[in-house]
Amino acid sequence: MNTVKHDTDEVLVSCQSVWKVFGENASAAMQAYIERGLSKKQILQDFGCVVGVSDVNIQLRRGEIFCIMGLSGSGKSTLIRMFNKLIASTSGQILIKGKDLAKLEGAELREIRARHIGMVFQGVALLPHRTVLENAAFGLEVRGVSKAERHRVAEQALAKVGLSDWVNRYPSELSGGMQQRVGLARAITSDPEVILMDEPFSALDPLIRRQLQDEFRDLAKSLGKSAVFITHDLEEAIRIGDRIAIMKDGMIIQEGTAEEIVLHPADDYVADFVAGISRLHLVKAAAVMTPLDVWRAAQPQRDVDTLPTADASADLDELINLLIRSDRDALAVVEHGRRVGVVTQRDLLRGVQGVANEFQEAHHDAALENLS
Repeated sequence: MNTVKHDTDEVLVSCQSVWKVFGENASAAMQAYIERGLSKKQILQDFGCVVGVSDVNIQLRRGEIFCIMGLSGSGKSTLIRMFNKLIASTSGQILIKGKDLAKLEGAELREIRARHIGMVFQGVALLPHRTVLENAAFGLEVRGVSKAERHRVAEQALAKVGLSDWVNRYPSELSGGMQQRVGLARAITSDPEVILMDEPFSALDPLIRRQLQDEFRDLAKSLGKSAVFITHDLEEAIRIGDRIAIMKDGMIIQEGTAEEIVLHPADDYVADFVAGISRLHLVKAAAVMTPLDVWRAAQPQRDVDTLPTADASADLDELINLLIRSDRDALAVVEHGRRVGVVTQRDLLRGVQGVANEFQEAHHDAALENLS
């Protein structure tokens, strides 16, 4: 299956200082939260309001799968429902392809939902009296597309999720995993640019869940779709996401690639999340290597050209296997045909622990300081 190329610089969804406070005194509660530094518990006690989302700033780029991860009550499901205005924001802007969602009503809002944003919930909510084909075609039916055309498009979508032989069955005849596939087919039948996924696989058995995770990522990439994927499971976020945002108490605590989050957790909360994650297939050579100039300055007697080589994108598991097969104590890291660094046995051990080498840590800290 060919992957659709995309411009990763194009922003499809942009959240700019987005807040959601539930309750009649939302504005006053939000002001007190900001100016007086009140906790969510104090806001509830003093104003009778619940802070669901607090000052969120994130972007979804074309062709990207962006995972938002957090425990129950972190605000992740509230946030994703704001992306298609199922929940209206209290403050801030949510831009869909440059359009301010808060200003859209009626036909304009329906147009955005119908043509640009598809959504798959944990409870897939299939219509029990309709066949798999009719369920998959439902979005196009609402848009007034002819029966023959909507069924043709729905059949193609069902084929993509492996349900060609089930088009005339009813939801009650399907397993939970198959029902989720119908929900995904229904979402892509409308050919949206953005697919919103709210913990769609969390109720499934682990084996089926992993299978659907891989299928969803492959399908989204092959179709060139962008997606926001909500989960409470960091392993799922790592398996699916190009970038990950971790939420707590309505706020984004950290955002970055899986490798960045594992190697550079922003605080103890994030560190606890990543503590049990295997780094073997996650951390790459470029993240644990010592740059070539630093290595040569520290080891002037060593000839880097005689070391076995590994690509900068090789993961820890591959690096360990290369070193085991070698009689050397280090590997030269190659990028674009030239040596750029060295990975030692010590670097590999630190990588397995989830710790970048000293130079990489210093480089990361300097980069953060420049951003602030």
